[in-house]
Amino acid sequence: MKAIIKGFRYDTDKADLVCEIQESYRGNFRHIDAGLFCTKRAKRFFLAGSGGPMTIFATQVDQNTWSGGSKIIPLSKESALEWAEQHATVEQIERFFEIEDA
Repeated sequence: MKAIIKGFRYDTDKADLVCEIQESYRGNFRHIDAGLFCTKRAKRFFLAGSGGPMTIFATQVDQNTWSGGSKIIPLSKESALEWAEQHATVEQIERFFEIEDA
């Protein structure tokens, strides 16, 4: 999947996969199939995937009418870390983020 957003190219084939999730089954409005990626050069984070009409991947098709969709969503480093803390292993997080000991 590729997209150019605010002058930056995001490409899942050229980025490193941090982690991925698949939640629920296809018929559910909240199903999601997504990966968190990190670009190799600029170290920018983004989500790429698809989901149902009650997810961040939803697409508005009419007033008050939503459909499932697929897209790339750029994330700040802080938002990417929050997402990773919910869905990635400790090893995956440590590979892409600087983590301090408590």
